[in-house]
Amino acid sequence: MEITEIRVKLMDDPQDRLQAFCSITFDQCFVIRDLKIIQGTRGSFVAMPSRKLTDRCSRCSAKNHLRARFCSECGTKLRDERALKDDDGRAKLYADIAHPIHSDCRDMIQRQVVAAFIEELEKSKLPGYICAYDDYGEDRYAPLMGDESEDAGDQPCILPVEDAMRRRDQQVANIPQPHAAALANGVSCSAVAMSSRSRADDEPFGAGLV
Repeated sequence: MEITEIRVKLMDDPQDRLQAFCSITFDQCFVIRDLKIIQGTRGSFVAMPSRKLTDRCSRCSAKNHLRARFCSECGTKLRDERALKDDDGRAKLYADIAHPIHSDCRDMIQRQVVAAFIEELEKSKLPGYICAYDDYGEDRYAPLMGDESEDAGDQPCILPVEDAMRRRDQQVANIPQPHAAALANGVSCSAVAMSSRSRADDEPFGAGLV
């Protein structure tokens, strides 16, 4: 069995320990996704795709992650430190979904994935770089209700300055006085409220009533 393709998706933050996601294809016919490349104390290493381990609430039987402090279903307080420990005494919070069963296979995957990661880093420095990793459109922006444009989900919903100011003015126009005038001049609602209270303190009770 051979790895015939590796696709790498680099992370945006160079300071993050999670450096990249990747997928590997075996013999051009079987793909494993969501392997992680993580910066460790001895260099980059590959973590297999995993899932969170859960247990059940003794009161309602709902499943909760092992670090959950309260049941997500009934709200019962759960005991801390209830996860099983490995040989090193660390809590086992995740379980690999797919993983090699002997060290030779793990070393082969580690070596080739890290090499592909380094190569992808070099490619990312070139002009016109495009990531080949398929993220199923998870990086697209969700279209907002009422936006009927076909490509609404392809770009972030960032309004031009003129449109943003126009919408702001429309919102200010719908705010009862005196707050609208204050907002139009850049004064916060809290400042208006404090000013109103100070004026009220200076006037006798019932002043202004007819």
